[in-house]
Amino acid sequence: MKGIYLINPNWQSGNKSKQECTQAQKQALQTYIDDHNILTVKLNQWQLNDYYTIPHALLYDLKQKKADLDVLLLYSEEVLEDFISSYPARWLILKSFFNEVVFAAKQEENYFEGAG
Repeated sequence: MKGIYLINPNWQSGNKSKQECTQAQKQALQTYIDDHNILTVKLNQWQLNDYYTIPHALLYDLKQKKADLDVLLLYSEEVLEDFISSYPARWLILKSFFNEVVFAAKQEENYFEGAG
Protein backbone atom coordinates (compact mmCIF):
# COMPACT_ATOMS: atom_id res chain seq x y z
CA MET A 1 0.00 0.00 0.00
CA LYS A 2 1.36 3.43 -0.97
CA GLY A 3 0.60 6.57 0.95
CA ILE A 4 1.51 10.09 1.93
CA TYR A 5 1.28 11.64 5.34
CA LEU A 6 0.69 15.25 6.25
CA ILE A 7 1.73 16.91 9.50
CA ASN A 8 0.63 20.37 10.58
CA PRO A 9 3.55 21.99 12.46
CA ASN A 10 1.32 24.93 13.46
CA TRP A 11 -1.40 22.87 15.15
CA GLN A 12 -1.69 23.03 18.93
CA SER A 13 -3.92 21.06 21.23
CA GLY A 14 -4.67 21.90 24.83
CA ASN A 15 -1.71 23.29 26.76
CA LYS A 16 0.88 21.47 24.65
CA SER A 17 3.50 23.36 22.63
CA LYS A 18 3.61 23.26 18.83
CA GLN A 19 6.74 21.11 19.08
CA GLU A 20 4.99 18.59 21.35
CA CYS A 21 1.97 18.48 19.04
CA THR A 22 4.18 18.00 15.98
CA GLN A 23 6.02 15.18 17.73
CA ALA A 24 2.73 13.53 18.71
CA GLN A 25 1.57 13.67 15.09
CA LYS A 26 4.85 12.19 13.83
CA GLN A 27 4.83 9.36 16.37
CA ALA A 28 1.19 8.37 15.80
CA LEU A 29 1.55 8.48 12.03
CA GLN A 30 4.85 6.58 11.99
CA THR A 31 3.34 3.88 14.21
CA TYR A 32 0.35 3.57 11.87
CA ILE A 33 2.66 3.43 8.82
CA ASP A 34 4.79 0.70 10.42
CA ASP A 35 1.80 -1.32 11.68
CA HIS A 36 0.10 -1.31 8.26
CA ASN A 37 3.21 -1.71 6.08
CA ILE A 38 2.56 1.49 4.17
CA LEU A 39 5.21 2.61 1.71
CA THR A 40 5.47 6.39 2.00
CA VAL A 41 5.96 8.18 -1.29
CA LYS A 42 7.87 11.38 -2.02
CA LEU A 43 6.34 13.12 -5.01
CA ASN A 44 8.87 15.93 -5.12
CA GLN A 45 12.58 15.11 -5.21
CA TRP A 46 13.34 18.43 -3.48
CA GLN A 47 11.08 17.67 -0.54
CA LEU A 48 13.05 17.82 2.72
CA ASN A 49 10.89 15.52 4.85
CA ASP A 50 9.16 12.20 4.20
CA TYR A 51 5.90 13.99 4.92
CA TYR A 52 4.10 17.14 3.77
CA THR A 53 3.38 20.13 5.97
CA ILE A 54 1.49 22.29 3.45
CA PRO A 55 -1.75 20.95 1.92
CA HIS A 56 -1.47 23.33 -1.06
CA ALA A 57 2.00 21.97 -1.89
CA LEU A 58 0.72 18.40 -1.62
CA LEU A 59 -2.16 19.17 -3.96
CA TYR A 60 0.20 20.83 -6.44
CA ASP A 61 2.56 17.83 -6.44
CA LEU A 62 -0.33 15.38 -6.78
CA LYS A 63 -1.59 17.25 -9.84
CA GLN A 64 1.93 17.26 -11.35
CA LYS A 65 2.69 13.57 -10.77
CA LYS A 66 -0.78 12.05 -11.17
CA ALA A 67 0.37 9.34 -8.78
CA ASP A 68 -1.76 6.33 -7.90
CA LEU A 69 -1.89 6.36 -4.10
CA ASP A 70 -3.86 4.31 -1.63
CA VAL A 71 -3.95 6.38 1.52
CA LEU A 72 -3.58 9.92 2.86
CA LEU A 73 -2.62 9.82 6.52
CA LEU A 74 -3.41 12.61 8.96
CA TYR A 75 -3.24 12.72 12.72
CA SER A 76 -6.82 13.99 12.97
CA GLU A 77 -9.33 16.07 11.08
CA GLU A 78 -8.64 18.81 13.63
CA VAL A 79 -5.07 19.34 12.37
CA LEU A 80 -6.43 20.36 8.94
CA GLU A 81 -9.56 22.10 10.19
CA ASP A 82 -8.48 25.56 8.96
CA PHE A 83 -7.59 24.26 5.49
CA ILE A 84 -10.79 22.21 5.20
CA SER A 85 -13.05 25.11 6.22
CA SER A 86 -11.15 27.73 4.20
CA TYR A 87 -10.74 25.63 1.03
CA PRO A 88 -13.51 23.00 0.95
CA ALA A 89 -13.22 22.47 -2.82
CA ARG A 90 -9.45 21.97 -2.62
CA TRP A 91 -9.93 19.51 0.23
CA LEU A 92 -12.32 17.47 -1.93
CA ILE A 93 -9.86 17.51 -4.82
CA LEU A 94 -6.99 16.57 -2.52
CA LYS A 95 -8.94 13.64 -1.07
CA SER A 96 -9.89 12.45 -4.56
CA PHE A 97 -6.25 11.46 -5.29
CA PHE A 98 -6.43 8.75 -2.60
CA ASN A 99 -8.54 5.62 -2.10
CA GLU A 100 -8.97 6.56 1.56
CA VAL A 101 -8.10 9.16 4.17
CA VAL A 102 -7.06 7.75 7.56
CA PHE A 103 -6.93 9.68 10.80
CA ALA A 104 -4.30 7.99 12.98
CA ALA A 105 -5.59 9.47 16.26
CA LYS A 106 -9.00 7.82 15.71
CA GLN A 107 -7.27 4.54 14.89
CA GLU A 108 -5.39 4.77 18.20
CA GLU A 109 -8.65 5.45 20.07
CA ASN A 110 -10.31 2.45 18.40
CA TYR A 111 -7.31 0.33 19.28
CA PHE A 112 -7.43 1.35 22.93
CA GLU A 113 -11.22 0.95 23.12
CA GLY A 114 -10.94 -2.59 21.79
CA ALA A 115 -8.18 -3.48 24.27
CA GLY A 116 -10.35 -2.98 27.36
